[in-house]
Amino acid sequence: MAESVRLVHPQHLRKNPDNPRLIFRQKELEELQRSIAKQGILVPLTVFKEGRGFRLLDGERRWRCAIKLGLSSVPVIVQPKPLRLQNLMMMFAIHHARKDWDPLPTAIMLQELEKEFRARQGRDPSEVELAGLASMSRGEVRRLKKLLGLPKEYREELLEELKKPRSEQVLTVDQVLEVTTAARALRKRGIVEAKKEDRLRRAVIKKFRDKIEVNTVAPRLLARLARGVQRNEVSLSTARRVVDRLASDSRYSISDAFRDSVEQADFEHGIEQLVERVVAKLKEHKRRRYKMSERLVDALRGLAQKIERMLGE
Repeated sequence: MAESVRLVHPQHLRKNPDNPRLIFRQKELEELQRSIAKQGILVPLTVFKEGRGFRLLDGERRWRCAIKLGLSSVPVIVQPKPLRLQNLMMMFAIHHARKDWDPLPTAIMLQELEKEFRARQGRDPSEVELAGLASMSRGEVRRLKKLLGLPKEYREELLEELKKPRSEQVLTVDQVLEVTTAARALRKRGIVEAKKEDRLRRAVIKKFRDKIEVNTVAPRLLARLARGVQRNEVSLSTARRVVDRLASDSRYSISDAFRDSVEQADFEHGIEQLVERVVAKLKEHKRRRYKMSERLVDALRGLAQKIERMLGE
């Protein structure tokens, strides 16, 4: 059972190695430090007893500020000491609701949670089990696992980016994920050779850094290019040409590559799908033995006339 609030010297507290928050931005710490200097620590830290001191469960930023300010005591609530698996679960539960949770450090700690479960249960957790342990949705778990699948150099690069003040960050986790997914789709369709996949990824990431690309989901156009090759809407040689230029020309954008290859075919494919849906709806209307209203008849006739005029132009 948890104890009531008590005062503890900050030097008697130690950080928790299982804290999913690995990034502590200096500017944010300074803002919190000014607030604590003025008002004190309003929300007690959560800790558990360990040896002669205490281990933090929640409140590492407040603790860091207290050390910096030279406070003689901080308010804490002492919880029973958990097992490591419980500790990891508690850390995830405490921090999950926080908006400033960085995804890559969270992914790293999710991997630790998975390892601890495996050590205790002798098997890997299912996606549902892992989501429950981390107080997350299955979609969030999948996204974090994609991050863990990035090459080490990209993870390290993103961690360095996350250390910057948010206003100075240029590259985001989602941008790297989108680029990686797009490059993989192009490789699977034979548009990019495996040995050139990383070259393309690097080139597009640089375009994000240089602000040539500003739309995070722009790489999805490259996946549409890959589908265009699969549907024979654009030749493999054309796709390879624009993708090669995308990798070599620093000013050539994803939208440029899309326009120069599959844009028209992709747009027309969308029209074809709309036509198929209209036909399917009309067939369903007939199966239900509905009597066609005058309004619907007029709409269909008007559509037919417009189509005839457009085809005749």
